[in-house]
Amino acid sequence: MNIDLKELSQLAPIFRELFKGYHVSQRDAELYAQLSNQQDAYRALFRALGFELVCDSRGFYYFVPEQMGAQVNKTAQRLALFTFILVEHLADQGRDPLAVLDGGSLGRDELPPLLEKYRDLFLQAEVTTQEELEEKVMRRLTQLGFAAEDNGVYRFLPPMHRFLDVCLAVQQDRDLAATLHSDLPLPTPELVAEDEDEIVSLSAAPETADEDDALARAIAEERALQEEDA
Repeated sequence: MNIDLKELSQLAPIFRELFKGYHVSQRDAELYAQLSNQQDAYRALFRALGFELVCDSRGFYYFVPEQMGAQVNKTAQRLALFTFILVEHLADQGRDPLAVLDGGSLGRDELPPLLEKYRDLFLQAEVTTQEELEEKVMRRLTQLGFAAEDNGVYRFLPPMHRFLDVCLAVQQDRDLAATLHSDLPLPTPELVAEDEDEIVSLSAAPETADEDDALARAIAEERALQEEDA
């Protein structure tokens, strides 16, 4: 496939954001439009770098490395656990979890009672205070494109479906409505010890030089291929 790099005007910022685990959605209007318009070209180029660009039909893009470890890193586990907790908490309140996590919002003032109610579970995630909940969970959700924060209100974005999918996957014997409204407690994932050599991190933030080198190699290889074709 011939790729015209001049048409990939957002290549550098797109690569940088996806490479550090960010999920690009319609909130990122310019990057999202570029990915949508040049999807095949970006997928081919990133595949040469060893990354699979996932184009989720629900409206977001993210990277999956070609070789994915069986475990996920502690940040991803922590965010998944928080999703389980929030689904159960919202159901207990008579609120529709799907409506909240699919474009809805959660106020910062709702975090203290949530932390108190599920303190034992949060302890698994090494979260014991509201400050830690905001730092280790809510801030990471916004940094990775799962949510946006504005004046103390967290609005959930389409990439949250990745964690909702996990919730539904462990409830294979229930249909969606029963899963989200059941009085039975949702099973929660156990946090496992993190092995830095084997785990592929959603949140790994590589050195800028490494990013630039990888991107430069990809561009150089593509240009060489174009010159050969010419």
